[in-house]
Amino acid sequence: MLPEAEIGEFLTCNKLTISTAESCTGGLLSSKLTDIPGSSNYVNYNVVTYSNKIKNKVLNVTEYTLENFGAVSPECAREMVQGLKNLTGADICVATTGIAGPGGGTPQKPVGLCYAAVMYNDIIEVERILLNPEIPRKEMKEHFAAHTLELIKKVLHL
Repeated sequence: MLPEAEIGEFLTCNKLTISTAESCTGGLLSSKLTDIPGSSNYVNYNVVTYSNKIKNKVLNVTEYTLENFGAVSPECAREMVQGLKNLTGADICVATTGIAGPGGGTPQKPVGLCYAAVMYNDIIEVERILLNPEIPRKEMKEHFAAHTLELIKKVLHL
């Protein structure tokens, strides 16, 4: 069974909702979750917050975090899910932020770096994902989304 189908089954059985705030995955995670029939019963509100301005304005990621840690940081991912929870009230909130390349990387934050965060029962789990920087952008986004789906499963104990 696809991870998104397992997640959907769990959400349906437990009458829970999920929301996503995506940067580096550009809506791909949302697309995968909504590919499952019946997803309208549990997908609450999904948003692509690609720019720092929108991360701040929509999700209330602080300017302090963006200036001192950057958009690609565990701190930003954590604030993204907290802001998403405040915005949507969803039971499970998920965020991705990273560098899909081919440009934009630095020695400290290379292409292929992503932080995924999942908030459930007021507990936030943030995972650092680091992929080969030579992977093409579209494939990189697929890997980021797949890793994030696995993180959701882990947090939900599936």
